[in-house]
Amino acid sequence: MSDIRIGIIGGSGLGGLLAETADARRHEIDTPFGQPSDAILETEWEGLSVFLLSRHGAGHLLNPSQVPFRANLFALKKLGVTHVIATGAVGSLRQEIRHRDLVIVDQIIDKTHRRDGTFFENAAVHVEFAEPFCPVLRKILIDSAPPPAAAGDNAAAPFTVHERGCYVCMEGPAFSTRAESLMHRLWGGDVIGMTAMPEAKLAREAELPYALVALSTDYDCWKSKPAGSEPAKDAAPAPAPEALLAEIIGNLQTASGNAMALIRRALQKIAADPAPLAACPASEALKLAIWSDKSRINRAEVDKLAPLWGKYFA
Repeated sequence: MSDIRIGIIGGSGLGGLLAETADARRHEIDTPFGQPSDAILETEWEGLSVFLLSRHGAGHLLNPSQVPFRANLFALKKLGVTHVIATGAVGSLRQEIRHRDLVIVDQIIDKTHRRDGTFFENAAVHVEFAEPFCPVLRKILIDSAPPPAAAGDNAAAPFTVHERGCYVCMEGPAFSTRAESLMHRLWGGDVIGMTAMPEAKLAREAELPYALVALSTDYDCWKSKPAGSEPAKDAAPAPAPEALLAEIIGNLQTASGNAMALIRRALQKIAADPAPLAACPASEALKLAIWSDKSRINRAEVDKLAPLWGKYFA
């Protein structure tokens, strides 16, 4: 079996699919940052060791601001995970990103403010984060997408994968106001969600190459009509809230299945040829990032975070 060990962090809609893995070995991990969201399930897919983690925990009890992001990433690192592929539900900020589409995001805007964003509270550690998502993992995911339907082909592709997109990460748990949604579009945002940060940044600090598959469930509220505005002539009546929620959940379930299919195809590529993963730049993210005088960092702190930076204190 390959030395590659893939962590998969599932968000809304994917947790149930991950939990269906009957032959998985459960890992209950303690970390210096508490326990992860849930037990980490170890199994084998496509000849690779895979470690599955439900971001919101059993029963989806953890809202985005309550997710123990540091414990989650530290636990995966402690288990020997080498690369992480995550998924998460998003609202679309662009007409061309339709319901049920997948987006292999390449940039992020962080609007969170209540979350612990670093492992290194007692040392000056500055990781490079200009490109927040691993280019190697992103390429593998993009190359694993089904080909689009040819012009004039009546058989539509199984699902659409967008090769890039800017993810706006908001604090939540309430959704955006319409004014905020319009502002996010002006900023250059393509999708909006609540969980990619600080997850992506912590993965970089843990030297874990990280890619995110965003699952489009609906158009964010920029596309809705302002309250009190006149409906367009001959416009269909707005769906009842219950029907709208059911539609969004249906989109999420479909997109989740599409994401699983894409990730399995990506794992097949990795299993067949793991060599490209050796070039993931995040694997040495701490090499030049520790600015503190190592001799003056408290030894207890070095030992506490040994799975993350121990090799730089040998």
